[in-house]
Amino acid sequence: MPDLLIELFSEEIPARMQARAAQDLRKLMTDGLVEAGLTYAHAGAFATPRRLALAIEGLSAQSPTRHEERRGPRTDAPEKAIEGFLRATGLTRDQLQARDDKKGQVFFATIETPGRPAAQIVAEVLDHAIRHFPWPKSMRWGAGALRWVRPLHSILCILTDEAGTQVVPLDVDGITAGDTTRGHRFMAPDAFAVTGFEDYQTKLRRAFVMLDPQARADHIRAEAQSQAFALGLELVEDPALLAEVAGLVEWPVVLVGQIGADFLTLPPEVLQTSMKEHQKFFSLRDPRSGQIVRFVTVANRDTVDGGQTILAGNQKVLAARLSDARFFWENDLRKVREAGLEGMAEGLANVTFHNKLGTQKDRILRIEAQAREIAPLVGADPEAAALAARVAKADLRSEMVGEFPELQGVMGVYYARAQGLPKDVALACKEHYQPLGPGDAVPSSPVSVAVALADKIDTLTGFWAIDEKPTGSKDPYALRRAVIGAFRLMLQNNLRISLSRLVREAYQNILAQWAANGELYIDNPEWIAAKKGGQMVPSVDPVNDAATGQLRVIAKGATAIVDLVTYIPSTKDWQDNLLAFIHDRLKVHLRDQGIRHDVIDACLAMPGNDDLTLLIKRAEALSTFLQTDDGENLVQGFRRANNLLTQAEAKDGVEYSFGPDPKLAETPEETALFTALDKAEATIAPAMGAEDFATAMTAMARLRAPIDAFFEAVKINADNAILRRNRLNLLHRIRSTCLQVADLTRLEG
Repeated sequence: MPDLLIELFSEEIPARMQARAAQDLRKLMTDGLVEAGLTYAHAGAFATPRRLALAIEGLSAQSPTRHEERRGPRTDAPEKAIEGFLRATGLTRDQLQARDDKKGQVFFATIETPGRPAAQIVAEVLDHAIRHFPWPKSMRWGAGALRWVRPLHSILCILTDEAGTQVVPLDVDGITAGDTTRGHRFMAPDAFAVTGFEDYQTKLRRAFVMLDPQARADHIRAEAQSQAFALGLELVEDPALLAEVAGLVEWPVVLVGQIGADFLTLPPEVLQTSMKEHQKFFSLRDPRSGQIVRFVTVANRDTVDGGQTILAGNQKVLAARLSDARFFWENDLRKVREAGLEGMAEGLANVTFHNKLGTQKDRILRIEAQAREIAPLVGADPEAAALAARVAKADLRSEMVGEFPELQGVMGVYYARAQGLPKDVALACKEHYQPLGPGDAVPSSPVSVAVALADKIDTLTGFWAIDEKPTGSKDPYALRRAVIGAFRLMLQNNLRISLSRLVREAYQNILAQWAANGELYIDNPEWIAAKKGGQMVPSVDPVNDAATGQLRVIAKGATAIVDLVTYIPSTKDWQDNLLAFIHDRLKVHLRDQGIRHDVIDACLAMPGNDDLTLLIKRAEALSTFLQTDDGENLVQGFRRANNLLTQAEAKDGVEYSFGPDPKLAETPEETALFTALDKAEATIAPAMGAEDFATAMTAMARLRAPIDAFFEAVKINADNAILRRNRLNLLHRIRSTCLQVADLTRLEG
């Protein structure tokens, strides 16, 4: 069974496209070969800046002969139908077989497709793969029609077995496949022939090309760490940058350069970001001071002077880049000293957040108002939280963040410290954005928590109020991320806050702002005329109409009364919808923690489901309870009681909720159940009041045996109507007792 080696040699492929391109080549080729009838043992794809390579081991020498049987028309069918069947199968009439069928005799054709050699199939599949390769961007060059990411120079395509090496006959727009390739562009540019993958990889290494991108990345990391250790420094890990740099070089040579002393006073994040974004440099940090003091660059070749000329050029360009960064830094500090962060934030009045939700300044005012309300609930000082909200986004107007948007929040901390603001206020400038994703840290400082939660609730409430919800996979405003951030803030800080209350407060802030600005965005000609005619003044009173339950806005000085319901959905409807959206995201989170979806539904049905900390505490306790034999068996007993009671109430048309009388108990098992319920309720009620779900469920578990015994010994639908009614009331008591903990009717099974 031969091995296949393919190399597509071109000009430099962008680093960001290489990994995907290697996998696309592997998939296109293996899928095409298998579809044509070939099998293989293993396939590996590789990429360097100038080549895509694919090595397939254990490929079939040829495809098998195929036999296909097709059913045709009846033997007495019109002649044209039979002729059409013959054309489709490529057979003659004497090659057809007539067989008996339910409706008479039918023609059958047996088509034999002979196997083809692997070389022929490989040529067809590779030709199709090259011509239809899914590059994100591609180009044409010269007079040819072929499109590739960069001009394609050569194709290596060989099959190797015990008999030797065979070049696959292939020509793609004048590029003829062969058995030769080239090494490093500068250090080994001459062509050389190869006989198989091992020979190919070995000769490439001699020609200063490391084929495996992971090997290049590992070499860069190891060499950078080694040189950093020798200098008493540590490498700042950056996996994304490492993968990108590994895609820029075929022969990585790690060099350590110096940063000019004039720039070492810049914040380390500024140095790291500037070097990464502009020059793809890694940063070396002094572990004692935390300052970035040197950089690592990766050259694509060995030089006679050990890279000194390369370093000199890089350091010259770096000095120019860092001079810009220093200018931004010093200019921003000057503005902070003159006007403070609040003065810097005034410029946000000219930055639109959303055309229906106002400017960034409007948003900051809403966040400030809500942060004041949240602060006492999280143990923060309301004034500190309000101050943090006012300055948290001020760095969006700084020149540094204008140049490096990824430093938003980070620079705010430095500017706040330069102004002398309290430490927790400064920290909130960065932490109020967190958590940004599932793996991001969750702030714990009370001021940061208050502002972060206010920020996320305002975002969710605002976009829900203007009906800009996520749809399917589309979430342009990152609302799913905001939800996850909000409930992670609440859960990891063990906050006991009503989400409904937060949403209501955020909505009132939005309404008040719309009213104060006279920007209600309602398609009402009278309102627009009054606004344009200058009759309306900014003072607008929102009024709840008790008769209709609709919110109306009365503009003083205007003639129109505008019904906001034409623009804003019913407050309760969309707030319920938002809470349901949050619960859906929470379900996903809890399922990842191993809690069943029906357990979550059982807890969501209980009062207080907008207190996420309480909700999860209940769900975790119920999940643990149901993993025990007592828990599962008790649920079965509850279901039996609930089903019997539901059927009886439906049949009789009454509700059996009157307290059962223990004096009417006839059997010891019935009496024992009354006693067990008394004991359980005496424990469950105070435990639920203290939110001690584990104790409540333990007490409930003790009901398992007496309930089982009751059903074994007692006939519920007794002939005596008084006894039957009393026992049905007893079932109601069982149901009510169990439903105190969770809505067990929602459990599956």
